[in-house]
Amino acid sequence: MILTVTPNPAWDITYSVDALAPGRTHRVRHVAERAGGKGINVARVLHRLGHEVLVTAPLGGATGDLVRAGLAGLDHSIAPIRDSTRRTVSVVTDGDATLLNEPGPALTAEEWQGLRALVAARLDQVSVVVLSGSLPRGVSPADYADLVRSVPRPTIVDTSGEALAHAASAGPDIVKPNADELRDLTGCADPLRGATALRSQGAHAVVASLGPEGLLAVTAEGAFRAAPGREVRGNPTGAGDSVVAALAVGVAAGTPWPDRLRNAVALSAATVAAPVAGEFTRDEYEKQLAAVHLEEIPCPS
Repeated sequence: MILTVTPNPAWDITYSVDALAPGRTHRVRHVAERAGGKGINVARVLHRLGHEVLVTAPLGGATGDLVRAGLAGLDHSIAPIRDSTRRTVSVVTDGDATLLNEPGPALTAEEWQGLRALVAARLDQVSVVVLSGSLPRGVSPADYADLVRSVPRPTIVDTSGEALAHAASAGPDIVKPNADELRDLTGCADPLRGATALRSQGAHAVVASLGPEGLLAVTAEGAFRAAPGREVRGNPTGAGDSVVAALAVGVAAGTPWPDRLRNAVALSAATVAAPVAGEFTRDEYEKQLAAVHLEEIPCPS
């Protein structure tokens, strides 16, 4: 089983519009609503791939009730909190998405410990732990690192800023920033140098999302670039979560890094082609997988 931890879940609302113009009234062509947050999106992808997965998250208020109901079909263990769970809004046009993210609830120390207790209680049943998304208010970046250290299982971390810096220092198996997050954290404009610098801080491997250009990985087995070979347009929201899901599957199976990255790029591209985060078709995934370009590259000295 793969366990996902979503510290700051959300009720995701997606509006599809023809074009987005500030200060103008828009007619929404389609509305989609679902339980969200990065770890929940990862779990949904894993479930669709046929893997056993457990969702853990703190939830509260009426929005939390919506998220809990939206987890139907996924095994989940919820830590109750006093404040209301946040909402997020994605406004999607052709090939582009504008995100509006509420700050979310403030967790007490006891509520954060409640989430940690849920994770600890199920560790004997899981092979990989995914820690994914932003931290709620009231939880410090150092708490993220403590959580990583407390997990005696392979760990994958997908967060940003100080939380990413602290988590990387705790020695997770993989951290997955995007290119902007990597540059902001390391000060390196070159993603390869940035990933190498972040790995030197303690992470066993760094996988950086490069948007339409695919993935860059710096690992103990070497450095690699993987790029989609088929053009894809659609909703990029959730593409990074599909990368994390594919990496988790690779870690659980002990798959070599080149194959992990091929699967991650293909699954990410197939997700972009779908209208809602976490959705993809097997046909698109297989077409993308056959077209992925992968190369091994030298690490900077």
